[in-house]
Amino acid sequence: MTFDEIRKEIKAHKYKPIYFLCGEEPYFIDQLITLLEETVLSEEEKAFNQTIIYGNDVSMSTVTDTSRRFPVMSEHQVVIVREAQNIRDFENLLPYTEHFQPSTILVLAYKNKKPDKRKGVFKKLSSSPNCIYFESTKLYDNKVPEWIINYCKEKSYNITTKAAGILAESLGTDLSRVTNEIDKLVLLLPQGGEIEETLVEEHTGISKDFNSFELLSAIIQQDHLKANRIVNYFEANPKNNPLVLTITALFRYFLNLLTYHYQKKTTPNTQEMAKLLGVHPFFMKDYTDGGRIYNAMKCANIISLLREYDMKSKGVGNTNISDGELLKELIFKIMHK
Repeated sequence: MTFDEIRKEIKAHKYKPIYFLCGEEPYFIDQLITLLEETVLSEEEKAFNQTIIYGNDVSMSTVTDTSRRFPVMSEHQVVIVREAQNIRDFENLLPYTEHFQPSTILVLAYKNKKPDKRKGVFKKLSSSPNCIYFESTKLYDNKVPEWIINYCKEKSYNITTKAAGILAESLGTDLSRVTNEIDKLVLLLPQGGEIEETLVEEHTGISKDFNSFELLSAIIQQDHLKANRIVNYFEANPKNNPLVLTITALFRYFLNLLTYHYQKKTTPNTQEMAKLLGVHPFFMKDYTDGGRIYNAMKCANIISLLREYDMKSKGVGNTNISDGELLKELIFKIMHK
């Protein structure tokens, strides 16, 4: 089941005896646990019927013994196991999956790793009709702006596409950090208001003018003055603008632009092309404009250049050139390809 499907069922009070929540993206796991905590039991019932235990401190026998208890003056008891990936005898859960306590909702948070599905206990968890098996995967970088837009809509707010792009470029794929920043921003708005670039700059410390998003825009527009200003800003603020992230953003764009060149004849529809590239349709202008400046051969050469400077930033073939100087060289070479 997907995250949205599981969330919908929990909100409808349709529960399963076991929830096995695993994967490398902790945000979605935390959200489902919070929803179960808020939905299943009333505040009065939680005192006797909600148990939170940690995988570092217990064996699976303790978990299953706790889960076999009956609720006290409640329809359910909830047992939440945080850091379940640290339970050494996890396979001892297998008997409980077949003879579980129907009044218990057992939630296992198996974070930051994937289970070995060859093992019997994980096979059983993934196939049992009495278990919700959810694997939380990290979003790809190019999916984060769209996710930010949808997250704001869920909270009944709007965000400009450019502001979403700036947040995504600056905060990366750490969704907990992203939502924390958005939640702070919406407190400054009236209900149904819109997050704009100026608000992002004023209240998050992220510059709306000096970021990878604007650097890419300058490269596409062949605006050498703007590009140099941004590069100088990055050099003066290396902690907030690490070279590796800038190279990653540029690499992603030029790889997509190369794909755009090879697919534009067979995929003339803008919406379809945006879907193929994994970007919001709003950003397609970057590809149509960039495509006029950088043909397929130039894109291939720039990708090779980005790989070269990525290696240099890691010390390969470079002993004393700073990241700021490397970035200046790189941007000059890209814009004069």
